[in-house]
Amino acid sequence: MSTFHAPSLQHGTAGTSAFAIAAEPHVTSTEDRLAVARRVLLAPYGLDEQHLRRALTEIRRRRVDDADIYFQYTRHESWSLEEGIVKTGAFGIDQGFGVRAVAGEKTAFAYSDDISEAALLDAAHTVRSIGAAGGRARAGRHRLAASRSLYPALDPITTLGSQDKVDLLGRVETLARGRDPRIVQVMAGLAAEWDVVLVARADGTLAADVRPLVRLSVTVIAAQNGRREMGSAGGGGRFGLAYFDDALIAGYVDEAVGAALTNLESRPAPAGEMSVVLGPGWPGVLLHEAVGHGLEGDFNRKGSSAFSGRIGEQVAARGVTVLDDGTLADRRGSLNIDDEGHPSQRNVLIEDGILVGYIHDAMNARLMRSAPTGNGRRESYAHIPMPRMTNTYMLGGAHDPQEIIASIDRGLYASNFGGGQVDITSGKFVFSASQAWWVEKGQLRYPVKGATIVGNGPEVLKRVSMIGNDLQLDSGVGVCGKEGQSVPVGVGQPTLRIDGLTVGGTA
Repeated sequence: MSTFHAPSLQHGTAGTSAFAIAAEPHVTSTEDRLAVARRVLLAPYGLDEQHLRRALTEIRRRRVDDADIYFQYTRHESWSLEEGIVKTGAFGIDQGFGVRAVAGEKTAFAYSDDISEAALLDAAHTVRSIGAAGGRARAGRHRLAASRSLYPALDPITTLGSQDKVDLLGRVETLARGRDPRIVQVMAGLAAEWDVVLVARADGTLAADVRPLVRLSVTVIAAQNGRREMGSAGGGGRFGLAYFDDALIAGYVDEAVGAALTNLESRPAPAGEMSVVLGPGWPGVLLHEAVGHGLEGDFNRKGSSAFSGRIGEQVAARGVTVLDDGTLADRRGSLNIDDEGHPSQRNVLIEDGILVGYIHDAMNARLMRSAPTGNGRRESYAHIPMPRMTNTYMLGGAHDPQEIIASIDRGLYASNFGGGQVDITSGKFVFSASQAWWVEKGQLRYPVKGATIVGNGPEVLKRVSMIGNDLQLDSGVGVCGKEGQSVPVGVGQPTLRIDGLTVGGTA
């Protein structure tokens, strides 16, 4: 089972770091990022590439198919506002390394937050015991991995002073309460993270990345005649905090307040089988859950996905093209390299309704006799990589969005969703709509509350009957959970009409 949700802020005490790099304005290449990684992850602990090669050599003394070392340094900070004041903040530093050996389908993994030569060699000795009946990982000469340059290497925490961060959240409070007297509570959160990773592989590949990540969230509660409803908005990506200018903050506030006030007027949602129109952007979360996870290589290698063994088959309606693309500049789900050192890619998964590919990490690609697709991801140095999505979206079609809504006689228009979950094996999913309208004779009649959409991923794709020309990506808020690991991702889609969906409601 996989889940998709928006991240929450950690609480603690904000502070400053003993080790900080304010910005790396000239970091634009693999070599530049590697220099940062050496300075942050190796030099302070008396390590260099020779120590990494020695550890990998220790692992290769046994018969293994693959091996790697993953170093990570993360600085993260968050602030949250409630009841008109910034009540909590958190600041922290996490660092460590993970060592992995792979033999066939078996993985041996060890990790430590003690970055030292002794700990590194001890981890290498531990994982080499896995052994394999197959081949031996080949030692390669030192070479830099190819990668992209999709976002600045700056530390976003330092791009705004502490008082400016507090003032930013205060503006959210003032703006939201000023929009309408029915707004009775405002909550806002600001988070920033600077992540430096270094990957050394048994084949000699050396790769590094420097990853900024920021997010602003706004939640309001409106009250009227004893009824209380909530609305949320926000966004972010891989850049500095200056991204959140006054116009963008006002837009988030308007969206959150508008959602809360609309929900105050909502009626119980109808239930039954009906046509459903999904709005553009964030509703792509349904695509992510219902389809995306089923196209991850590990599930298909094991035969546990509803899409297993179906390459070349028509699995969706004509016109449906689905991509997973980690190469989009500044996007939350994008990566210069994945967590195994492979460059991110633009992977077409479904083309004009035909299944053409899966997304892979190194191990599943090898076992499926395919190539890595830049989707080997892990939550941290303390986790093993697995095939994970980056930015998953459907391409646009030919229909005007208003034309799609006008085509509905009786049905549902869902413009926003909360979380959802899917059973990978069966493809069955369930999603809750956080904002939706009842549609009758091509018109949005009234907002509804309590609508859940239930279906089967592969079947839903076949029921797409109209595709809008308004492809949008989400604003940068998604977090995907799989097997206990969470990673930032992006979603997107155009307006879609899907026929014969089951809607669970309260009416």
